[in-house]
Order: sequence, then C-alpha cells, then structure tokens
Amino acid sequence: MSDSGANLELWPVGNCQVSGMIDERAGLVWGCIPRVDGDPVFCALLHGDRPDQGVWRFELEGQVRASQSYERNTPILVTRLEAADGSAVEITDFCPRFERSGRMYRPVAFTRIVRPVAGVPRLKIKLAPLHSHGSAEPRTTNGSNHIRYLLGDEAMRLSTDAPIGYVLAGKTYRVESDQHFFLGPDEPFVGNLRAELRNMEELTRKYWRLWVRGLATPLEWQDEVIRCAITLKLCQHEETGAIVAALTTSIPEAPGSQRNWDYRFCWIRDSYYTVQALNRLGALDVLEKYLGYLRNIVDDAQGGRIQPLYSVMGAAELTESIAPDLSGYRGMGPVRIGNAAFRQVQHDCYGQIVLPTVQAFFDRRLLRMADERDFARLEQVGEMAWRMHDQPDAGLWEFRTREEVHTYSAVMCWAACDRLRNVAERLGKPDRAGFWHDRADAVRARIDRDAWVPDTDERDGFYKASFESEYLDASLLQMLELRFLEPDDPRFASTIDAVERDLRRGEHMLRYQKEDDFGPPETAFNICTFWLIDALARMGRHQEARELFVAMLGHRTRSGLLSEDMDFVTGELWGNFPQTYSLVGVINCAGLLSKNWNTVR
Repeated sequence: MSDSGANLELWPVGNCQVSGMIDERAGLVWGCIPRVDGDPVFCALLHGDRPDQGVWRFELEGQVRASQSYERNTPILVTRLEAADGSAVEITDFCPRFERSGRMYRPVAFTRIVRPVAGVPRLKIKLAPLHSHGSAEPRTTNGSNHIRYLLGDEAMRLSTDAPIGYVLAGKTYRVESDQHFFLGPDEPFVGNLRAELRNMEELTRKYWRLWVRGLATPLEWQDEVIRCAITLKLCQHEETGAIVAALTTSIPEAPGSQRNWDYRFCWIRDSYYTVQALNRLGALDVLEKYLGYLRNIVDDAQGGRIQPLYSVMGAAELTESIAPDLSGYRGMGPVRIGNAAFRQVQHDCYGQIVLPTVQAFFDRRLLRMADERDFARLEQVGEMAWRMHDQPDAGLWEFRTREEVHTYSAVMCWAACDRLRNVAERLGKPDRAGFWHDRADAVRARIDRDAWVPDTDERDGFYKASFESEYLDASLLQMLELRFLEPDDPRFASTIDAVERDLRRGEHMLRYQKEDDFGPPETAFNICTFWLIDALARMGRHQEARELFVAMLGHRTRSGLLSEDMDFVTGELWGNFPQTYSLVGVINCAGLLSKNWNTVR
C-alpha cells in the first residue's frame, strides 16, 4: 500500500458540465471529461503510487505555506502559495459559467490565473493529464501559445500566455506578471486571452453571486448553507437535470475496506431529500431541471419499474469494472468505474421517485406543472410499489449478498400510495383517491403487523429494520419525516431510543451494526446523523438537536463540506466527496433548527 499524502481537504470547482477538485497545494487532482462520469484525465487523487501523474500543479520554489478560500458566494477558489524568501503567488481557479448569446456558457474547460503578489516568485508547472482511466499518457502537439492533448477519444487544448517551452519541460522560471491558462475544447482560442479570461472570471463571479442572492437561507448558519447550496448545484449535470451522489469514485468508506464505489450517478433514493433541500433554498432553477430528469425516468420505466440509479443521461446500464492502472486513494484500491447496484432490487425507489415528483402537481411557481397524463404514468410506479411492498429487496444500504423485506422500503411504498391519493384528490378524482387510500392503509397494516416488535417486561416495543430479523438500522428514524408516524407517537419514541442505544456512537450514527457483505461497518454514515438531528428536533428535543448539528458542522473540511462517512473515533472523513446526502443534511437541518428571521426584526 502506498500513501500519496492524499486527503479530503479538497475544494470543488465546476460549472454544471465539468467539475474539478483542487488540493491543499493548488493541484487539480480530480477532473473528468466531458462530464462528471467521464474519463478522469486528472486522477492523481486515485493514483496513490504515481501522484505526479494525472495532475495539474503549480509548484512554488521554496514554498513554506499555502492558504485557500472561496470568493464569497461563488465556487471561485483562490490559493495563496508563499515561499521562504517572502515571494508569493495567488492562483485563481474556476470553470466558466455565465449567460452568453441567450444561453448558458459552460464549456468543458478549466481556467487558472496565476498572479504574483509578493517578491519574485519562481514557479514550475506540472501539467500531466492521463486518459483511459489512468492507463495512458496523451500525445501532444503545440504551437507558440497552445498545447494540444490527445486524450483517447477526446482532445483538449491549453491556451496560455505563459512560456510554452517551460510548461512542456516542467522548468522552474520567474513569474513577473499575471499568467492565464485555459484548458478547454480543442479549438483555437478567439480573442485576447488575458482580456477574455478576466472577463470570464468577472461574469462567472457575477452569475454565482446573483444566483446566491435569490436563495432563501435561514438566519443562522448562512455561510454553511450557501456553501452547501453552491456545491449541490455543482453536482447537477445541467443538460439533463440529474444530480449525482458525489463528484468522485472509489474513495473508501473506511481504510482498506474494499467499500469503494462509483458515486458519479444519480441515485433515486437521494431524490426526496434533495428536493426537500432545494425547496428550503427556493432554488427553482435546479429543482425544475431535477424534476424534469425524474419525469423522464418515469416515462422510460417499463411497467413502472424503477431501478436504484441511472447515469446523468438517464442510461440504465452502468456496468461495473475495475480500473487496473489506478491504485486508489492512498493506494487503497480497487478503483471502480460504473456501479453494479443498478441491477439490484430496491423497492424504496418507488416512494423515492413518487414523493418528489408529486410536487409538480401542487407547486404553482413551476413553469411546467404536472397534469393528468403525468398522473397516469406515476400510477404505474405506484402499482409497482403496491406489488413490491412486502417482497424482499437489497434495501437502501444495497446489500449485495442477501435480501429481506426491509421496513424502510415498505414505508416508502406506503408513502408512494399515500401521496398518489393526495394527487388524485388534487386532480378531482375521488375514485382514484379512495383506491390509493385503501392501498396505503393495507401497506400500513402490514408494516405494523410484521415490523413491530411488541413490548416485553424488559423493554419497550420498537420497529425493526426488516420483517424477518430484529436488528435495527438508522433508516427507521425517517418514519417521522415521511409522516408514517407522528412526533407524539409513543411507538416512535421507543424506536428512536432503541436506535440510539444500538447505533449511536457519541456524536455519530452508524447505518447499522449487523455484519454485511464486507464485514461490520467501521465508520459512521453522515446522513444518518443528520436524520437523528431531524428526528430529535421534530420530537421537541431542540437543544439536543442543535448541539449535535453544531458538532457535525465542526467536522467539515476547510472548504465547508462533508464526505459520505466519518471515523467516529478520530473524526476523519472517508467516502466519496462531496456527498450530496451530506450537503442536503446540512441544508435541511439548518432550516429546521435556525431561529426565525423575525427574531432580529
């Protein structure tokens, strides 16, 4: 095993077409083309034994310090590198995004501007992309102001006013004036590079600040929520509206665990929580595109059957393979491309896609509201929810070697039927409303019969994680959020007590502690901690929820973000980054816990 020094102190940049991760030393160590699930031409993050490959780095001679920050209310990153002799440079990273010629300009491009800010800095540029998942170096050609990189089926062109010979040779040289770099489409750069990139920088800055200006933020934790909101938007592939679970693949959930998954896809199980967060923010542009993506999934569903995840283009086939030339994060392979979970049976998907899509029947802000034709298609999904509510599945935790009737899946199937009743009433269809009401009641009765563990002399009763077993999992906390139970229901109080006793580890929550396909879990799952915070707040345990929320915020990276998992002893982050689940956890809990704006008026 190799240790490249990699960690999750990463700073995402992007434009809703491409995204990149900048590390603590201003290295672009992760970036895929032509979109988030494409070939990682910058892959040093997962190249533990060759961290000098698949990277774009500016190395300051004699460097002793580095500091980083985003420009306020933007994903524009500024990294300051300082040398022992007092010289310093600032590197500005962004992916252009702004309206031009009546449409959004968001090219497959990374823009970097180097500005000398003290002394006479000496810099070396290491620009070493790879292709074919780290297996090959590109062929290059160059002219007086550009370098062309042939990256398998793709090609990119670096346009720059820096000395091309120095860039190609990796030679250290004095930086005496601002230098501009545009790595983008393989076409001649039109116009004055310096002027055009500075204009792009200003227009991109203006776009993001105006976008943030339109958000509905809570009174408290505004900076935290804004950063998560910007990053959540970066996780959207704007062309289709899909929102990916994370921007990376194969960051292990725990050291050496082999729990390395590709999260650059759209999980249906995320959709309810994501839409909830977008509603809290009032981010209608992201919301409408996402609802459009989900409607396309429903339209394409054969007989109403929904699978757990899809590509950002809506493709159903996501064949999983190993990238043998990438040794993995800190050398902890394997690096997986694709995700075999698309083949799994996960019945919670039916509720997960119905719950967010029903909003379009009620929300009059939307440009395109849903109609009776949409309801007819959605009823096919509801029919599958009814048929599958008491059938075994892999569950939302995606067990690969066993199936049971999972309580969470059954509750989500109940929610699908319950919400279809609401839509039928909205559309003035009393017969269909009664139909779905009866089905929801039948599913509820089955859950109460088969998932409830009765009281004994030694313990109070509780809901269990599956109909067949008496183990617990953190998804039971969502019975309140999904409105299956009310906050004052004693059955939920006893269930949350049981879940906390079994799964809480100080400030953190495990998903479950039962051994799975890869052994017992070794880290806490961050969204489960946010679920606990949500449940505590809804039950009136407000102060306890606030304290736990503040503790979770304290574990964020310097970029203000969280990954999927956390070592509940050391607090170290693990799992893919930044995790959409964790982003929406911050947004939703902040909105729930914050003081009201009226308190300062």
